[in-house]
Amino acid sequence: MKYLYLLFCLLSLPLYGQSYHFASINFLIEQEVGRIVITEVYKRLGINITITPLPGKRAQHETAVGLNDGEIMRIYSYGEETPSTIRVPTSYYYLETMVFSKKGSGVNIKTPADLARYQVVKVRGVKHTDNITKGLKDITDTDNTSQMFKLIQAGLADIALTNKMDGLVVLKKLGITDITPQTQHLDKLPLYHYIRKEHINLIKRVDNKLKEMKKSGELAKLITIAEHEVFKRKALYKMQN
Repeated sequence: MKYLYLLFCLLSLPLYGQSYHFASINFLIEQEVGRIVITEVYKRLGINITITPLPGKRAQHETAVGLNDGEIMRIYSYGEETPSTIRVPTSYYYLETMVFSKKGSGVNIKTPADLARYQVVKVRGVKHTDNITKGLKDITDTDNTSQMFKLIQAGLADIALTNKMDGLVVLKKLGITDITPQTQHLDKLPLYHYIRKEHINLIKRVDNKLKEMKKSGELAKLITIAEHEVFKRKALYKMQN
């Protein structure tokens, strides 16, 4: 009985140095920036995390059923669609929903309603482009941003939808110069970290750390470092291939 009592006491102690596992969406530039940023935020809290890049729908499913502890970066509506998670209230990045098209194509899109006139291509499972094309019929999903632009080059689509930074980096990596973004984005959305509800205390700690880093300017510096690292990595990949 004595040993059982000691074992019970040990199991009742709080766990220090606990690790968490999160998902990100694969092949998107903003998610790569997010992986660097959110890892550093947790590091400053003394917490180890691992991040697995997955297709968007699979990442959401695995989070919803508890196969991981949350997602590193999603838009606001993700929280409404995934009730097993809680949105960390402080956003830490943003994305711009941007139209990309071939030079000289005559594409001119001012509002989301204008998308209905064109053959649209987007990456599967990405919430901001899913939301903005909801109800449209002429939509093609791809696995990644590179595939989108190759379809436009081949004349199989009129426009591609993605985050502006993601599109520009991938176009540069592919060496494509005849596809460009429109002058104005269709939407600009803050991005949030999502954590499963059972980790309520973790949510508060991460939010407090993000607020602290925003106020001190550390978050902005960290984002700049992360963006430069991702751009450098993509440039190196292009030279090696």
